[in-house]
Amino acid sequence: MKIIFLGAPGAGKGTQAEFVSKELGIPTISTGAIIREACKAGTDMGRKAKEFIERGALVPDDVVIGIVKERLAKSDCDKGYILDGFPRTVPQAEALDAMGVKLDAVVSLEVPDEEIVRRMSGRRVCPSCGKTYHTAHNPSPNGDACECGTALSIRADDAPDVVRSRLQVYHSSTEPLKEFYSKKGLIRVVVGADALEDTKKRTFLALGI
Repeated sequence: MKIIFLGAPGAGKGTQAEFVSKELGIPTISTGAIIREACKAGTDMGRKAKEFIERGALVPDDVVIGIVKERLAKSDCDKGYILDGFPRTVPQAEALDAMGVKLDAVVSLEVPDEEIVRRMSGRRVCPSCGKTYHTAHNPSPNGDACECGTALSIRADDAPDVVRSRLQVYHSSTEPLKEFYSKKGLIRVVVGADALEDTKKRTFLALGI
């Protein structure tokens, strides 16, 4: 299957995408992770992307589309894949169509804005291995340190004021994708539950797996 996960930052797209990835044996392609790697490495693209990310804005289409095209050309995508974080705008969706990609489903994971702000303020990441935790829902067994031993940190874009800015960008730029894909008969709406396992069940049901 070729699947897109839509949803506001912090809605849980990445977690649900990983569940589906394991179930179907297909890779999850997270543009956010790829861009963060470039930011950490300090490449020209990474520095450019970082400026946008830290103020809660979208990374320019030409940068993101180039990353995705390279990734989809790899052999592990031959049997299908999950796109998490792309497309984020209608022009990006049109660019995906232009690549000849035929999708099976587009999951829209929906969570109220204030719940997202609460969730993201508790997120902690490992700057060394990239593992993600949450102070309430998925704490590290090592407290303020990752299981690899590195001290955990808070991403700059998880600060409440930046999260609200990112949500505004999502509603104006990304939410129109629901209508775009609804017209193609591809949208599968999943309302996020408090319990992770319940959201997983809803996601699998929506995809018929």
